[in-house]
Amino acid sequence: MEELLDDRIAVDLARLDPEGEILEGEADIVDLDEKYVHPFGGVRYRLRAQAFGTELLVSGRLEQDFELVCSRCGKDFDTTIVVEDFSESYEINEKMQEIVLTSDARDAIILNLPSYPVCDEACPGIELKAKTRMPADDRWSALDSFVTEEERNQEHGES
Repeated sequence: MEELLDDRIAVDLARLDPEGEILEGEADIVDLDEKYVHPFGGVRYRLRAQAFGTELLVSGRLEQDFELVCSRCGKDFDTTIVVEDFSESYEINEKMQEIVLTSDARDAIILNLPSYPVCDEACPGIELKAKTRMPADDRWSALDSFVTEEERNQEHGES
């Protein structure tokens, strides 16, 4: 049976402890429609929310699992994006019931996705793999004996 996740993260201002409180859970809030980026599970969060007069400060940790495609070799791999320093401030007043954090949490996760994901730092990439599978092409071997004018001058001691 699949676990149902919340579809938002919110702070209930009416119930918020004046000393602040910890919000923990998992929410399915990252819904990317991308070919090479697939989130799975939900965003796991542990946040501290505290009101200071007309300001609500929320800070803590977010993490989300993803299946990405390696930018070097093209293979799928799993990784976890972690935002250790999520921090947002919201203006509040006594008429407000809640503050919804969903959009800011989603943006923080997306902004921490790597521009060029790599499955492993030692990944040789597709070019190296392609060279080992291809037969030798000796049409270019004639260029091996090519000598530039600069190299010719160096051989003859000219500057």
